[in-house]
Amino acid sequence: MFTFKKRVLFVVGIFVLSNLTAQDSVNNKKGFDLRLYLDTYYSFDFTKPSSHQKAAFMYNHNRHNEVNLNLGLIAVAYADEKIRANLGLMAGTYPQYNLAAEPRLLQSVYEANIGLKLSKKHALWVDVGILPSHLGFESAISKDCSTLTRSILAENSPYYEAGAKVSYKTSNSKWSFALLLLNGWQRIKRADGNNTPAFGTQVSFSPNATFSINSSSFIGNDFPDSSKKWRYFHNAFALWQLNKNLGLTLGFDYGVQQQSTGSSKMNQWFSPIVVLRYDVNNWSLATRAEYYDDAFGVIVPLVNTQPFKMQGYSINLDRKIGDKAMWRIEWRQLRNKYPYFEKGNAFASSNQYITTSLTVDIRR
Repeated sequence: MFTFKKRVLFVVGIFVLSNLTAQDSVNNKKGFDLRLYLDTYYSFDFTKPSSHQKAAFMYNHNRHNEVNLNLGLIAVAYADEKIRANLGLMAGTYPQYNLAAEPRLLQSVYEANIGLKLSKKHALWVDVGILPSHLGFESAISKDCSTLTRSILAENSPYYEAGAKVSYKTSNSKWSFALLLLNGWQRIKRADGNNTPAFGTQVSFSPNATFSINSSSFIGNDFPDSSKKWRYFHNAFALWQLNKNLGLTLGFDYGVQQQSTGSSKMNQWFSPIVVLRYDVNNWSLATRAEYYDDAFGVIVPLVNTQPFKMQGYSINLDRKIGDKAMWRIEWRQLRNKYPYFEKGNAFASSNQYITTSLTVDIRR
């Protein structure tokens, strides 16, 4: 049995071994990289849930009135001309809630993959294992995102995936393409009774250092074969650095899923989002406007069978502390067309959150 004590010793062992290996790699100029990342936070939910858990569609920074760890990550990477590999182990409330459906041991795995280069002359790779999601512009690493908390769009599309990816990047690095064979919609372990492969695509274009656009898709069935319902999903976003201080992110998700096995009728969901970020010296200010419509509860759990039509706004202030740490604070408001947020013995249609975090990101 892989007890908690053994798991801690294993993580510590990986850290020590990787630290030594990373030091050797610096001396020998090999392609090893070590990352230690910690994201601690406190959040206050104005509906004051007695369980201390925020709304069911939130998986990051989702504990109310607690000082907690959202994500603690130790990651090791290696790359040379022919092979690359990544191993990341994690702890915190993010894996606790976001990977709750996975086997217990796999809930601690952030990523674990191996890549082989298929061509000597071209950037053609195949990567196999547990991979970061090819969908969306946000990750679970808050420090790398413009806003402190994740958007509804990000929280309700895959953060990770398991399978095989074939990718190609042009010699000028402006275009990149990928085809994926996956175990399912954010799944390491395939759903019981499911033998249906899932597929993904990705196309990215970056004509210069200030602008990029991405188009990604998912096609698959996330149910047992006996109750198969095909899901078709598309994610698109653009990142535009307007000047040295101001950056703009535009994103849009759209998906449909069969209402029942063999049906030609589809239930849809969609989500637009806009994020504007201003940086000056060691300070950053970001604001977000978003909307998420899942009237049929395909992705987001419904409350009292009422449609999920959520709009949200947030503003956050960040302060870099040296080159490794960051302090952040964010105010966020969410409002649904129908009462959604549990508040005492009733439900409210709107809610507000105040969240602050302190992160450290050390790389060698």
